[in-house]
Amino acid sequence: MLHWGRSAVGALRAAVATAADLVVPPLCLACHRPLAAHNAMCARCWADIAFIRPPLCDRLGIPLPFDIGGTMVSAAAEADPPDYDRARAVARFDGVMRELVHDLKFRDRHDARRVFGRWLVDAGSALLTDADLVIPVPLTRLRLAARRFNQSAILAQEVARLTGVQYAPAVLVRARRTAPQVGLSRQQRRDNVAGAFAVAPGQGGALTGANIVLIDDVITTGATVRACARPLKRAGAARVDVLALAMVTDPAFLSP
Repeated sequence: MLHWGRSAVGALRAAVATAADLVVPPLCLACHRPLAAHNAMCARCWADIAFIRPPLCDRLGIPLPFDIGGTMVSAAAEADPPDYDRARAVARFDGVMRELVHDLKFRDRHDARRVFGRWLVDAGSALLTDADLVIPVPLTRLRLAARRFNQSAILAQEVARLTGVQYAPAVLVRARRTAPQVGLSRQQRRDNVAGAFAVAPGQGGALTGANIVLIDDVITTGATVRACARPLKRAGAARVDVLALAMVTDPAFLSP
């Protein structure tokens, strides 16, 4: 009876899955071509994503041209050390990855969140090993109300779900509104977000001696995550690392 019961349950699950595929057929997460399975991409779109792999700058997470062994720090990091400890990103912010991020951020497409979570955990494995808290970069209340979701929070939730690291969305808040960063120079971006983030009242105790992984969708010049790292460090965090879905690696954005 037990064997037949399990067989019946398995058959029912298969039937439900087949019916679901008829209603919502599996499509490539990027170009939306039909596929054999959900939460996947076609070979062409996959090949277009420039995943960031070692050798890397240990501080900024940017790709380096060659591996000299040991911990490597880029000239950009030496010239302008970040306020955070280490940054890692899944891929370069161009091509298919740019479209995937824009789908998540501006087009309410959250169907790739589980794939993004797996990618983030893989790219940030060294940061997450002894992390205590996963914190998303916060939005202002007005922007959150207009967008109805925080894309960084969606990514942070997936990372927390996959790793078991505590998700702490209430720790960091926007202290003031800022203008959009798009179109601003590197220095203008820094000035725009200076003092824009703060540790929420009553949340400082959770940060004392903690290893933090800050989650964002894209690192462009790093101005936003630097501005987030400062109050976390001032509140007593032992380490603040940054993990993002994509990163701009154009040298023009990396120069001080």
